[in-house]
Amino acid sequence: MYFDSIQFSLWADFIERDFLNTKFDDLIAKGTINGATSNPAIFKNAFLTSAAYDAQKKELGLSGKALYEALAISDIQLAADKLKPLYDKGDDGFVSIEVDPFFCDDTAATIEEGMGLFERIGRQNVMIKVPATNAGYEAMRTLLSKGIHVNATLIFSFAQAKKVVQAFKAANAPKGTKMVVSVFVSRFDRILDGMLPDDLKGMAGVLNASKIYNMIEREQIPELKTLFASTGTKDPRYTPSYYVDELIGAHAVNTAPIDTIDAFVANGETAPALPREDGKIDGFFGLLNDRGINFQGVCDELLEDGLLQFKDAFKEILKSLE
Repeated sequence: MYFDSIQFSLWADFIERDFLNTKFDDLIAKGTINGATSNPAIFKNAFLTSAAYDAQKKELGLSGKALYEALAISDIQLAADKLKPLYDKGDDGFVSIEVDPFFCDDTAATIEEGMGLFERIGRQNVMIKVPATNAGYEAMRTLLSKGIHVNATLIFSFAQAKKVVQAFKAANAPKGTKMVVSVFVSRFDRILDGMLPDDLKGMAGVLNASKIYNMIEREQIPELKTLFASTGTKDPRYTPSYYVDELIGAHAVNTAPIDTIDAFVANGETAPALPREDGKIDGFFGLLNDRGINFQGVCDELLEDGLLQFKDAFKEILKSLE
């Protein structure tokens, strides 16, 4: 936990075999990170570019999705074992793995896959990532009810976040079952900055995330945290750790690329930026509305694009592993 006093956490948004056996250990030992996340795009880069998997691929003699799952499960087990001491003392210690993105509109398939992954991995400190779609909310509720930790992912809108909270409340999960609400941040600014004056650029993602964070904090559910995702910067106008600096707050998690984490440790801000005043947040979205920007439409577009990106990455992995 990076800031014990406010319970703010940094997780590594990266999984790769050589990294897990080298720098990952160092980041944990220094107290820089206390968790990790993965997704199909991350595994695509790992499995298709790293030689660290060559021996296991030959040994397994599998192909397609069976090979993908075997490689992914091995990495998740390795990360979970390294994070287990943190989990045992209540300092997060989670690693996340995502269900097949092609199941995003199929509740039953998502539940079956989530339960199957959790059982095959065999580690209590694993979170099953489920996209926040209409089918996903019911799947989240079922998985939570069985004591499986859930990472609700691809959340862009306030409405999605509310439905995730409702799913958690309805789950009646066993004591100790945790959930994070993964709010994607930087993608808003990549779309909207070109439509906004300089004094409003770089604010949409942060203020949308802040609005969702405020709502979740008001719920006062200890087992539920806001997680900020998509927090790397590609625009040189923003400091490398901008989306970490601007979203430090109590009971929050930021999952970031390794270069973003390194930049934050070297030069990042350490003062809490959250919570932000509701009036400031509402005022900003009022200005967007005045400019004719349909923010909910942007949220819908980003969700559709996010699902498509994960499906494309998954399809590319499976094709390459045939």
